[in-house]
Formats: sequence, structure tokens, C-alpha cells
Amino acid sequence: MPGMEGLGTIIMVVGIFVVMYFFMIRPQKKQEKEQNDMRNNLAVGDEITTIGGIIGKIVSIKEETCVIETSHERTKIRILKTAVSRVDVKAEDAE
Repeated sequence: MPGMEGLGTIIMVVGIFVVMYFFMIRPQKKQEKEQNDMRNNLAVGDEITTIGGIIGKIVSIKEETCVIETSHERTKIRILKTAVSRVDVKAEDAE
């Protein structure tokens, strides 16, 4: 049948998009959600690492920013919450 070739091509293209969704887009959205949850659950006393590699302890938190202490000299830096790469030690674990 001449119309079946076009149908097979359409099914293959749809199949490729479904595979791309499950192997690329879905895991990326899950990772973004985990990052947002981590940033929303930051607490004073958490030891963090920024995306620039700065390591410090959170001393205050506001809506979009937080202040971290980075050394024994108590150097303080204000950073955006979006610059936090990971939480190394949670405040409750450090006590």
C-alpha cells in the first residue's frame, strides 16, 4: 500500500521524540527541581560550595541572596542563592 510508507516515517519520528524526552528532557527537569529544592531549603549554618568554587558557611539568608563566611578571618561575601552549587554540611549535621 502506498500510504503506509508515510505512516511508518511519522511513527518513527514520534518514537524518536519520545525517546529523547525520556533520556534527555525528563532527567534535566528532575535535576533542576532537585537544585531548586536544595536552594529553597538553605539554612543558617550550612556549609556550601558555590558554582565558582568558593566554600563558606551561611550566616544570613534573604529572599534572593545569602551572606557566607569564607575564612577564619570571618570574610563575608553576599551571593545569590542561584550561585549555590551544593550543600556540603547541613547545619543540623554540624552540631
